[in-house]
Amino acid sequence: MPPHIQPVALPKAYRLLNHGPTVLVSARHDGTDDVMAAAWACALDFSPPKLTVVLDKATRTRELALASGAFVIQVPTVAQARTAQAVGTASLHDRPQKLQEAGVELFDMHGVDQPLVVGCSAWLACRLVPEPHNQQAYDLFIGEVTHAWADSRVFADGHWHFDSAPPELRSLHYIAGGQYYAIGESIVVPGPTPD
Repeated sequence: MPPHIQPVALPKAYRLLNHGPTVLVSARHDGTDDVMAAAWACALDFSPPKLTVVLDKATRTRELALASGAFVIQVPTVAQARTAQAVGTASLHDRPQKLQEAGVELFDMHGVDQPLVVGCSAWLACRLVPEPHNQQAYDLFIGEVTHAWADSRVFADGHWHFDSAPPELRSLHYIAGGQYYAIGESIVVPGPTPD
């Protein structure tokens, strides 16, 4: 594991998604790995930490997540914009070399039997919480976060530090038609806060 990848305490895992980034969803089953981009993912609960993500019925990643009962959500960086676009617009069903063509590198973490994407700024390994009605009717999946990590160059002490991190480590926010925004500057509002 690279030294800049550090565990994130599960009570703080929701903060990895709180700013609404585009995410990469990875899953593995029976020797097949896939990665897709998703714009609709968000934190759902604190304890145990849970998140939601929309996985379209046409995606191979969805099939792998359903078969394995697990998936990983990761936060790609500005440096990975082309990769996010490539895995978000091609299907493993049609392009068996999709990951290689998009330049995706995968790695494994101890205790997690799912692939993680190299170069991201955060990773949340999830156990699928079965909700067949939501999955079928709305393509909405719930994951309970079992492990979380972040790149300490941009997330440390339970907070994002985009202002002081290199610009290429900022998160992506998808709009439409291949257009993304990078996260901007921090604005701190004085007064009481819950943390």
